[in-house]
Amino acid sequence: MKIKQPVIITDPEIQGGVPVFSGTRVPVKNLIDYLEAGDSLEKFLDAFPSVSREQAVAALELARKYLNADARPA
Repeated sequence: MKIKQPVIITDPEIQGGVPVFSGTRVPVKNLIDYLEAGDSLEKFLDAFPSVSREQAVAALELARKYLNADARPA
């Protein structure tokens, strides 16, 4: 999957600089909160229709990539 624009942006004029999904005012933290509470990706997308499935999946992939950046194979 290729998304041409940034998935996550920070702008002091949007939500005070909290990381949000590009093109929205939806904080990325909301996605994490939903998943942490045991809710599905579908439930998050239903609650925040301005976030596309592609954006949400790309944000999760970015998080995984970031978290595994320093990991060494076992």
